[in-house]
Amino acid sequence: MSFSSEVKEELSKHISAPRHCQLAEIAAIICGAGYISVEESGEMALLLQDDNPLVVRKFFTLLKKAFNIGTSIFEETPDYKENGRIYRRVLTDQSDVKSVLGAIKLVDSEGNLREPFEGVSPQVTRNSCCKRAFLRDTFMCIGSISNPNKGYHLEFVCTYENQARQLQEMIESFDIEAKIVRRKKYYVLYIKEGAGIVDLLNIMEAPVSLMNLENLRIVKEMRNSINRRVNCEVANITKTVNAATKQIEDITYVRDHYGFENLHVNLREMAEVRLEHPDATLLELGKLLDPPVGKSGVNHRLRKLSEIADKIKGN
Repeated sequence: MSFSSEVKEELSKHISAPRHCQLAEIAAIICGAGYISVEESGEMALLLQDDNPLVVRKFFTLLKKAFNIGTSIFEETPDYKENGRIYRRVLTDQSDVKSVLGAIKLVDSEGNLREPFEGVSPQVTRNSCCKRAFLRDTFMCIGSISNPNKGYHLEFVCTYENQARQLQEMIESFDIEAKIVRRKKYYVLYIKEGAGIVDLLNIMEAPVSLMNLENLRIVKEMRNSINRRVNCEVANITKTVNAATKQIEDITYVRDHYGFENLHVNLREMAEVRLEHPDATLLELGKLLDPPVGKSGVNHRLRKLSEIADKIKGN
């Protein structure tokens, strides 16, 4: 099972206790995976996509809890195709349909149906707890999250731009940055920061998935930290080796083309110690001199020897 499926399975088990949050969850499912058909007679039917059993099962549970509606009509009705998607009827009783759609503000007092591109009514998600509930079930319908071992990416694939904007406002109300990009005919709301994804899992109340992601993040960050440290040390070692090699080449050139006997006693001693200890650090070289010299003093003398070598080469 993918990490995204694990998150959705955990979210499917969370049913809000307050009725107003249950209504927000029902609204999220209808907006994310539902369709409302209207006959010429004016009769309406509520349909759901049948490709996500978790969503369907949770929807029936919410209907029972919020409206005391128990139905098995989903199993008895034929497929209904609309906009390239397959739906099944879940509610056809006009009293139940109007009761549900009216409670979540998809139908007004005059019986007018809210257009799909308008998104959910702000009245349904006016409370912070309702926003959490709405985001939770919306993620179950149109959300996904990548394998954290490969990277951090969470997204909602929305049919309408206004739907994406509403989700963005809800998420950003919890101080999480989310961006929208157009992908073919869809509007994709996404979060790429690991910390933002963790915060959203917390908001949607998925503690197990949150902890699993945090553990993976910790391991990943430790590996990255170790790799950075190793790379830094390797770079420093390479730099030191290259510098020592250049110093020895210059000192050897001075010895062969100028002679140590022509050097000042301090430079002669420095040259001899460097040749005797090619792998020593500047600090170690300084301790081998008599009297001992600090790191900056050693560096100064080696630089003078290199200048002498360059001068000889130039002549």
